[in-house]
Amino acid sequence: MKLSLVEDAPHPETSPSLTGKVKVGFFSFTEITDPAAHHAYNEWHQLDHLPEQYPIPGIAWGQRWVSTPECRRARAVDGEQLAPIHYVTLYLMSEPVAETLGDFAALGRHLHEVGRFHEERRSLLSGPFTAIDAVASPRVLVSAAALPFRPCTGVYVMVEALGEGRDASGLWRHGDAGPLLEVPGVAGVWSFAADGPPPGTHWRPGRHRVTVCYLDGDPLEAAGSLGPLLAGPERPDTGLEPILAGPFETITPWRWDWFD
Repeated sequence: MKLSLVEDAPHPETSPSLTGKVKVGFFSFTEITDPAAHHAYNEWHQLDHLPEQYPIPGIAWGQRWVSTPECRRARAVDGEQLAPIHYVTLYLMSEPVAETLGDFAALGRHLHEVGRFHEERRSLLSGPFTAIDAVASPRVLVSAAALPFRPCTGVYVMVEALGEGRDASGLWRHGDAGPLLEVPGVAGVWSFAADGPPPGTHWRPGRHRVTVCYLDGDPLEAAGSLGPLLAGPERPDTGLEPILAGPFETITPWRWDWFD
């Protein structure tokens, strides 16, 4: 199955700093609809669903983070659209992107058909986002392209809505990341953008930009400084509307007791 994402859909320009294999980040901002289902959801995703993605040739990496009750209270922006989410999942995809998305969608359908899909969940925002820029802190030594593969304690995620007439290309200015890298615990920053639904797919990422700050310190401590920089009075004038900004912790297998 081949989707026409790459050939037909408009997508942002990519920064020269992104010299690695990752072209697209597939995000899912997920709410668990049954408060008693978090253990079952985490067991399913970490031990069944996530491993099944890696045989797809274009899947470079996948990771999921949790908004614990403490993380939820530390959100700088908690807009109505994404307020209920508990988890953020990010799959990094390489070329051939169209074939990778086709295989990804086909696997999802197959797992549904054989009863291997968690039903007590809903994704409030999902779909492929073009990777548009990346920068790593000099102290971490690895390149910006390698940053997502470096172990992290969590991430700080901001989602912004692109208003009408705003072009997704050129939105991220590499210099904007400078103040973020000065925050203790910030290892680097990646930025992604979607400029509407990819033709021929069921995903609806809308017109959004997603900024991911990779952390190697305490996510809650970093949140106190990142919130004002990304979504407060110190934020650069981008003309975009933040709809979510907050910390998420890295998930350790079999330690899923945040909501008990």
